[in-house]
Amino acid sequence: MSHPVLKPGTDPGLSRVSALRFAVKVSTSPIVEDAMTLPRRLAMLFIAALCGAAPAAAQYPSKPVRIVLQFPAGGSTDAAARILGQALSQSMGQPVIVENRPGADGAIAAESVVKAAPDGYTVFLASNTPMMQVPLLRKAPPYDPLTDFTPISDVGRYIFILVVNPALPVKSVAELIAHARANPGRLNFGSFSGVGQLVFAQMRASTNADMLLIPYKGEAPTIVDVIAGRTHMTFATPASTLAHIKEGKLRPLAIASSKRSVTFPDLPTVSEEIKGFDFSGWFMLLAPTGTPDEIVNRLSRDVGEAMGDERIREMAPKLGFEIETGSPDAARQFLAGQLDLWKGITTELGLKPQ
Repeated sequence: MSHPVLKPGTDPGLSRVSALRFAVKVSTSPIVEDAMTLPRRLAMLFIAALCGAAPAAAQYPSKPVRIVLQFPAGGSTDAAARILGQALSQSMGQPVIVENRPGADGAIAAESVVKAAPDGYTVFLASNTPMMQVPLLRKAPPYDPLTDFTPISDVGRYIFILVVNPALPVKSVAELIAHARANPGRLNFGSFSGVGQLVFAQMRASTNADMLLIPYKGEAPTIVDVIAGRTHMTFATPASTLAHIKEGKLRPLAIASSKRSVTFPDLPTVSEEIKGFDFSGWFMLLAPTGTPDEIVNRLSRDVGEAMGDERIREMAPKLGFEIETGSPDAARQFLAGQLDLWKGITTELGLKPQ
């Protein structure tokens, strides 16, 4: 009876499974059994498991990579994601495709990544809402930000501007608070994200001002209604507001983050009037949990290189976006810190999961 012989180099595509089957067949053959000691048989099994298939990470990437985005196509975030994808494709040597999966406060996009194979070919460009609001304010969250994802790298922070309809007789946060207190229940605030609703709750509780919340499905329709006067105010990104501010259709009052913006140095912060107020958006690249460390580290390096691209550096200030990248460990610590922060805020405000 003849048995197959594995010749080195003759089958570079041999899978790990087929290599193991071959080794088991040879090592258990009655002809070979008598001539082979147990240690040698175990050694052959180990070598066969390693041959025929180099680790997948060593070949990564060998096909296009998908960046899943929670926002619809056409917005400023989508444009930034596509520029990032183009820069990443240059450093990775493979196409990087942006896949828009909006809805459910980003949970649809997030779940699709959680269910994807942990091989580095599907990643999530996540922001505050799906990582904070969804897990904190749903009775049965569809995922856990810390256990169902592997952080790859921070991408950056973006600022929000508190803007009001120009017909509103206020020119500062202090005047807005005074006006709201003098007109209880008559001012309304437009929010297009779950985290925006949390921020509104924080602002209302901190000022004791009776204002109403109007939820929207996106930033664009929120801005349209503020300009039309159907909604009095909102926190919005510079990309969506600057042109309207220049035309006098919107009035900026303050920056939502705790520090003044380099891009808008003349605008005060909300925290200068409401102590402790700090609202800034962030983006982070995440992979499904179980993604090999080699692939995660490779992606992290590529993100750092891509965000150094001249086009992104030029575009970022115009969007009120501050580039910030780092290691997977740094991203993990930031994500955990954000969860702790917003858990405290939701508890303080008495917000319950729905």
